Amino acid sequence: MITRGSLSKYFIGAAAKGLKAVEVDPTASKQHEFQSVDIFRTYLGTPADKVVIPVTYLWIDDEDEAPLRIEASGTWYNTRKRTPHRPPEYRLYYPHAANPVVYRARPGDTLFLCMTTAGRLLAILCPSGSSIEQKLLWLFGLELSLDFALVQRDLSDGGRGIDFAAGFILDELGIEPEIPETEAFERLVKKFGLTFPRTDEFSAFARSCLKQVDPVNDPDGALLSWMELDEALFRRLEREVVAERLKSGFMKDGEADVEGFLRFSLSVQNRRKSRAGFAFAHHIEEILKANGIRHRREATTEKRAAADFLFPGEAEYADPLYPAENLRMLAVKTTCKDRWRQVLAEADRITDKHLLTLEPAISRAQTAEMQAHNLHLVLPKALHATFHPEQRPWLMTFGEFIASVKAGAQPTLLP
Repeated sequence: MITRGSLSKYFIGAAAKGLKAVEVDPTASKQHEFQSVDIFRTYLGTPADKVVIPVTYLWIDDEDEAPLRIEASGTWYNTRKRTPHRPPEYRLYYPHAANPVVYRARPGDTLFLCMTTAGRLLAILCPSGSSIEQKLLWLFGLELSLDFALVQRDLSDGGRGIDFAAGFILDELGIEPEIPETEAFERLVKKFGLTFPRTDEFSAFARSCLKQVDPVNDPDGALLSWMELDEALFRRLEREVVAERLKSGFMKDGEADVEGFLRFSLSVQNRRKSRAGFAFAHHIEEILKANGIRHRREATTEKRAAADFLFPGEAEYADPLYPAENLRMLAVKTTCKDRWRQVLAEADRITDKHLLTLEPAISRAQTAEMQAHNLHLVLPKALHATFHPEQRPWLMTFGEFIASVKAGAQPTLLP
């Protein structure tokens, strides 16, 4: 695994609370402030007068592809300044510019206040019971209070280490964990130069750098290790390639080429998304081959629907005499969000479907819905700890899925 330091590299403290109507509902109050956040003065201080601080407001919903983000400010002030005989009570006033984020929330939703080491406050709002709420509670080691009170965590002890799951969540917040220098990147550049090779070549190179990985005895560890190095090498290469492009500038006929810049920016984002999915599938296929399991990748089933991995193959699936109980399908998605429902329409002959993902801390509501639709969630073993204890017995490791394929359908084994 790649060591990337601890949470304290990015945050000095974090807190969470339930939101009340007077904080987020303009019909209930026009005070424009987050209340009951007094204990956060550990990080924002106890100034005598109002202090304006930089704040990033984020609304994150499981159904949205990307967070709604607004860079603005906030005013930290003591509401009892005029009554010095009473203990001070600090609140955070948010400006009208933050309304598009704040007014997405409903009473009972959750607010996270996260003080960064860069001196900027993140005010993250999300639906109660959502996956992002569960992710952030796990990341910061917080547990919500039943009375809407703010609960906080001081990260002066270092906090959680930045492993794959923590890095995944930070990336959702728009924070890219630093990538340590590795000898593997020097070898990558020597082999391919500052260009992006095909995803299968890139993934094969990442695997070649980790000789100690055992995809047979530890398929879960192999998948996570390969993906982590693959992603780290890609992000490092991307940084170098983008830096070179930015140096050349975006000018056309003596004027700023705004369209050219936007196209380039979009291409960077699209490359990130598409290659991650391809890399995931490449590494999964390599592990299936190492375990001697017959399969068909991107298999066509009925109505031209496609399954990411079909066991043992298309011919068996199309044969009505082949026992349906010996068929398996595995959908793969680096992130689930709401897209997991797409899997339900794949491979009608297979009642119990499986979905392998890298997304940590999916909400209890979503996993309950998956169970109701006979969709089994498969994750690398190290990610199971990010889920609520009551969810974990139902989760399946990649190793367990491989074992179930071997045990349930002997014909799927390669000779």
